[in-house]
Amino acid sequence: MSSIDNKTVSTIRILGCEAIEKAKSGHPGIVLGSAPILYELWANHMNHNPYNPDFINRDRFVISSGHGSALLYSMLCVFNYGLTTEDLKGFRQLGTLTPGHPEYGHTKGVEISTGPLGQGVANSVGMALAERSLAARFNKEDIKPIDHYTYCLCGDGCLMEGLSYEAASFAGAQGLGKLIVLYDSNNITIEGSTDLTFKDNIKQRFEAVNWQYLKVNDGNDLEEIGKAIEEAKAETEKPTLIEIKTVIGYGSPNKSGTPGVHGAPLGDIELMATKVNLGLNPDKEFYIESDVKAHMEEICGRLARGEEEWNKVYEAYKEAYPEDAAELERWLNLEYGRDLENNEEFWAVDGVTRSTRQCSEVILNRAAELVPNLIGGSADLSPSNLTVMKGRSYLSKEEPTGTNIHFGIREHAMAAISNGMYVHGGFHPYFATFFVFCDYLRPALRMEGIMHIPLIAIFSHDSIGVGEDGPTHQPVEQLASLRSLPNYAVFRPCDLTETAAAYCFALSSKTSPTAIVTSRQNIPPVEGTSKEAIKGGYIFKDGEKEIPDIILIASGSEVPLIDEAEKILSREGYSVRCVSMPSMDVFERQGEEYKEKILPRACKRRVAVEAGSKHGWYNYAGLDGAVISIDGYGVSGKFVDLFKKYGFTIGNVVEKAREVLSR
Repeated sequence: MSSIDNKTVSTIRILGCEAIEKAKSGHPGIVLGSAPILYELWANHMNHNPYNPDFINRDRFVISSGHGSALLYSMLCVFNYGLTTEDLKGFRQLGTLTPGHPEYGHTKGVEISTGPLGQGVANSVGMALAERSLAARFNKEDIKPIDHYTYCLCGDGCLMEGLSYEAASFAGAQGLGKLIVLYDSNNITIEGSTDLTFKDNIKQRFEAVNWQYLKVNDGNDLEEIGKAIEEAKAETEKPTLIEIKTVIGYGSPNKSGTPGVHGAPLGDIELMATKVNLGLNPDKEFYIESDVKAHMEEICGRLARGEEEWNKVYEAYKEAYPEDAAELERWLNLEYGRDLENNEEFWAVDGVTRSTRQCSEVILNRAAELVPNLIGGSADLSPSNLTVMKGRSYLSKEEPTGTNIHFGIREHAMAAISNGMYVHGGFHPYFATFFVFCDYLRPALRMEGIMHIPLIAIFSHDSIGVGEDGPTHQPVEQLASLRSLPNYAVFRPCDLTETAAAYCFALSSKTSPTAIVTSRQNIPPVEGTSKEAIKGGYIFKDGEKEIPDIILIASGSEVPLIDEAEKILSREGYSVRCVSMPSMDVFERQGEEYKEKILPRACKRRVAVEAGSKHGWYNYAGLDGAVISIDGYGVSGKFVDLFKKYGFTIGNVVEKAREVLSR
């Protein structure tokens, strides 16, 4: 390591530790231990431009160990990404560019939000998958506008999480040769040595799932790290894991190599001693020496020239292949799917009785005709949840342009990989499984909501209507649970029209992910459903009175129940309003005037019906109303018998309505 390299690495280390010390919270261990890895990668091997962090063909870097954000921010500061030492002083404080974990769309240079360990590993798999797919589709023999790598820094904790191995197995099967994971192997977790619980043979484990494994014995040896990175880049058939042995808290005289340096500030005295130990002036704070600045300006200038060379390639591509270039930009800008609301063919209905999973299949395939960069698949359930785009091939190492994906039985990885694909750019991903299994992938769903990225989740087999599979496979609490996620639109449609509304919302959304929840059992068509479903809740049948005697509200397979109940009640002389509520979340986004129009406060007699938990429904039924729901687990049996057992019948809806009317 040259003297200026050494000084720059020390500067990165200390800036991160100073930020943590000022905040009185953070994780200095990874900052001190992994700084050489990132410096060598960013300075000498990664294709990126600090002055234009979003240029299309940049290499992607993900810090899966999101608690190491101070290291990432220190790198962004030293590498002139626009983050300043003043920003570092605001680390973990309200309203700054340096939050406690990296946040997508908030800080330039942060490719994706990470925090829960293992997410970043799976995200990086998605990014590498997107790069390969775009390259296969748009590159030419003579000009390759898409040609970049995906790098991920992870730690022992990330590799203990099952998610990382789900994703690694998928990546190995796909042969993602341009994915390189840098494993900060320091043998320490919060509770102590990894020997307490983590004795895996990492080499054998990754080689078993078709990865190349490399090892760097000294995490401070830039030359050894650099050679390993170049060897990884030379392997084009497999992803690579580079295990780099580091010392957590390196340079701290009294805390290095101990659990105590993982997640607590060094303390003023130890920080001063660490500065001296690393050869920096202990009296200067948040300081970058002039020779380090000059060194970094030289490096960043070289990196910027790398983009200039790519710009020449891209101009040549646009000149030689103008139609492909225009299409590539449409894909990258996600221009498809924005105008579905006015497409008559997309909304066409035929009056056929179907399950809503079958409705979803119809609409998904209509969308596939209109949105060429729609990509996705299921966790080994596509024949059952009907999520295959017909006429399209399956994505694989041998067929990299395929857009149907076999994710395998890896629900959590499926969602996190899809998040990485979207954030990379160029694709609109969807993923699918049985609704009860949404609990397997909840952390990734939550990250979508936090990042405001419009992924599409398709969850079939939505209630006790699953029937014979019994309570383990019958969702009861999942609707209420998923609806509780902020910034997540949950649609439970009742027919083809409402399913089209769900897809229309999902494909036109720019800031909200969408879950489309569908039935196993057939649902009879309902007269009066309409595009208004895109607003989340609407009137599909109404009595003559401006303020009805009673309002019946339902979602999904229970909408036909209130439709039939209305016929009986209206014959008894009552003015009944029927409201379909396919999405509480989207309904709540409407203005107060619209919500009052649908559910006027003057009408307090209401009955809500849904074959799931009652949580959330009293917001609409009110304290004077009633909710027909199921709040225990179901049982095994035919769905018709289960609906009778739990009161999801026309007769029970009418009886409850009469009770409410009599109050």
